Order: sequence, then structure tokens, then C-alpha cells
Amino acid sequence: MLVEGAILDRDGPRPAAVRLRGGAVVEVGQRGTLRPHPDEHKVRGIVVPAPVNSHTHLGDAVSVREPPDGPVEDLVAAPHGYKFRLLASSTRAAKVKAIRAALSRMNEEGTGTVVDFREEGLDGVRLLRYAARGQPVRVVILGRPVARPIDPAELSGILAESDGIGLSSARDETATARRTVGRACRAAGKHFALHASEAVRERPETFLDPKPDLLVHLAKATEEDLLEVAADRVTVAVCPRSNALFARQPNLAGMERAGVSLLVGTDNAMFQAPSVWRELEFAYVATRLKGRPVSAGYLARAALVEPYRWLGIPEASSISVGAPCRPLVLRLPPDDPEYQVVTRTTEHLILRSARPRVAGRFP
Repeated sequence: MLVEGAILDRDGPRPAAVRLRGGAVVEVGQRGTLRPHPDEHKVRGIVVPAPVNSHTHLGDAVSVREPPDGPVEDLVAAPHGYKFRLLASSTRAAKVKAIRAALSRMNEEGTGTVVDFREEGLDGVRLLRYAARGQPVRVVILGRPVARPIDPAELSGILAESDGIGLSSARDETATARRTVGRACRAAGKHFALHASEAVRERPETFLDPKPDLLVHLAKATEEDLLEVAADRVTVAVCPRSNALFARQPNLAGMERAGVSLLVGTDNAMFQAPSVWRELEFAYVATRLKGRPVSAGYLARAALVEPYRWLGIPEASSISVGAPCRPLVLRLPPDDPEYQVVTRTTEHLILRSARPRVAGRFP
């Protein structure tokens, strides 16, 4: 396949021609410089790395419904919130089926990787690993210990079979628990992630102690808080649609001004579809309602570039020969690629022949 149009990757948007064979990039040139082979299909579009959904709770997909009335804490707070009661009352088979359906939806939309906060201790990690077996979407699992105070044996067992730990908010966890988990993750070479300033503002000295690899939400963070996060070089994952359900929004323009490394996720699978494209479009439009617009380029990088840096494989966000990238071809006008990708992409615009069909080596 020969794509005439543009590339949007870690080096930014640019006009280009890209030749793909077997789903891999085999040649890159200036627009108009590559000649199609006699049996080669030529298309017009934009070539991008497969997007990453950087924050989900896929176990929640076991029940897809409108959120019940009440504060968000009543819905998602451990151990007795609505979602935890739902998970406890659902069978393993039902959860596996729901997770696979969510992963299938993400695959249809070209998602390459998902970073999931998996509750239910070691059993929850194993359930997600089982459900994801053979799926084309790569799953990065951040487990969560059940016991409080933290049980070192449980924590060690989860870290042995997961990619790290994803905790609830700083105000839901003691400083001792956060520090214990942070030390264990660093010692194991695994990720440490934490929800922060979602429903109420939390002081940066609490959610930055110890320094996490990833913060989620910061919907109630002040501009000064964002500057502290950026100065500490902590990555942030935002979920604008999920926040909007409860009348809050992250200050994306403030994050962009502060230089925060941004990721984007779709959060609880019971409340909204795990679609990165819908998340990007909503995020872009919603900032204009507040009069604090964010750039399309900043959001595009949050889905296509920054996640691979956070995962330690920045080369996977490069559309180039030999790079370990899963390229997608989007049938979009190649002019202004960042705006096109962020506001107009749907699964119907992904060329089927360019989509990964079987699970392969990371990424």
C-alpha cells in the first residue's frame, strides 16, 4: 500500500508518502516522490502510530449503564462503592466476557495498547491477563492490593504478575501505604500510578509523595499545582468525558502551558465507550466551552506519542523504516493533520489492510 498524504508522529505533522507492506513501514519519502508498484494500492490519508488508551477500568464493563444519582465517591470508592459491589456480585465468566468485548471495541478503533487499573487484588490481575490472552490490543496491567494496611506478601505477589500498581486517590490512602507501594514498585522496576485531585483538590505534597510515575485526573488541580507536577516531571492521564459526567473538567490549557506530559484515557468502562477518538474530540471541543482552548497538537501527542515515552519505548511512536511501530492509515484529508486526527477520526476511516490482525510483540 502506498499512502500519499501526511505523517503525524513523535516528530510532528508533515507531508509525506509512506509505503506499507504487511502492516509495517518499508519506505518513507516526500509527498509525490514514491511511485506505486504495478500491483500496489494507492490511497490518500494520514499515517499515525496506533493510539494508546492510557487509563481504563475494564472490569467495569460487566455493567454498562447510566451512572446512578449521587456523588462520584459513592460510585467508585473502595471497598463498598457501587462499582465494587457490582464487581463482587459478578461472575468471573461475566467479567471476562465484558473485558473481551471492550478490547474488541478498542481493536476495531485501532488502539494498540491500553493501561488498565485492575482492582480485586491478584485475582483481578490474573483475570485481566486471562481475558486479554490472544487479543490484538496490548494490555498494561496496574494491579491494586486489597488489604489495608498493605500486606507485603500480597503486594509482592501482585507486582510479580502485573506491570505495576494503580492506587485510588491520595486522600484515600495513608502516606505509609503510598510510600510502601512506591518503594516496592521502584524496587521491582514497575509503574506506580495514583488518582489525584479528581473530586476535590488535594495538595501536591500529598500526591507527589512519593513521586509516582503517573497521576490520573487532576480535574480539581490549580494552575500552581500543575506547575509543581510539571516541575517534578510526573506524567498525567486525563479522562475528560468521565469527569464531565460529574460536572468537572481538567484544565487542559493550563496543563499545556505548564508543560505537563499528557496522556488520555477513557476511565470506567461502565459509563462510556473505551474510544480514544471520542475522548480526543470531546476534550478538544469541551475546552472551548470554558474559553480555555487546548491545541489539537497537544491532544494528538497525548494519544499517539507521550504514552510510548511513558512506557519506555519512544521509538514506537515513530513512523519510520525499522521502528517498532503499529502504523494506522486514516482516510482523512492530509492538510492540518493534528486537527483532522483529533476531531474527525472514527473506526470507519481506518483502512482495514493496515490494522494489526493478531497479537504480536510489544508495542
